[in-house]
Amino acid sequence: MTNRAAAGMPPATRLDAKRAFDVIVSGATLAVLSPALAVIAALVKRDDPSGPVLFTQERVGQGGMPFRIHKFRTMRPDSPGLQVTSDGDPRVTRIGAFLRKTKLDELPQLWDVLVGRMSLVGPRPEVPKYVGLWPEQLRDLILSVRPGITDPASVRWRNESEELAQAADPEAHYVEVLLPQKAAMYAEYVRTRSFWGDLVVLIRTVSAVGRG
Repeated sequence: MTNRAAAGMPPATRLDAKRAFDVIVSGATLAVLSPALAVIAALVKRDDPSGPVLFTQERVGQGGMPFRIHKFRTMRPDSPGLQVTSDGDPRVTRIGAFLRKTKLDELPQLWDVLVGRMSLVGPRPEVPKYVGLWPEQLRDLILSVRPGITDPASVRWRNESEELAQAADPEAHYVEVLLPQKAAMYAEYVRTRSFWGDLVVLIRTVSAVGRG
């Protein structure tokens, strides 16, 4: 038995195929969508000229290594407050609300996929604060793979901001209710992941975004 099999990891050829798929799809999508990305960037800047087009934030990646995630900026620069965002949050700009609703703010993460920091499908990367709150027995497993733009938990909580808006304390609800459930789903994804399973997640993600 190989070391990879003994550790419960998929064969290297399968991992190589996943990485090749990530590179091809993210590169092609960035090329095709480049005009749309330029338009979105212009709209972000026009709506709020005081800040940058892109929002970057430290997240925890594979092996616990920190990296900077990229999104189109949807909030006013230097907005104080919580690290979770709910519907009606006054920090969100007008174009930002639309980008969040349609998930178009996530498109710059295709670059993070292309350069190898992320995958198209994988556990969503969290800020260090929240990674520290994951159950200890799941943390290493979740961090054993590249984080992704989408995963089963992202589809399940497609309208997370609506749920948070109904909570008396959005951050407490996220930490006490959503975070443990997400961590369990992240771990289950890692245990059962496959190339075809990733394709299903991508199809379900596109379908969920299309339904709004």
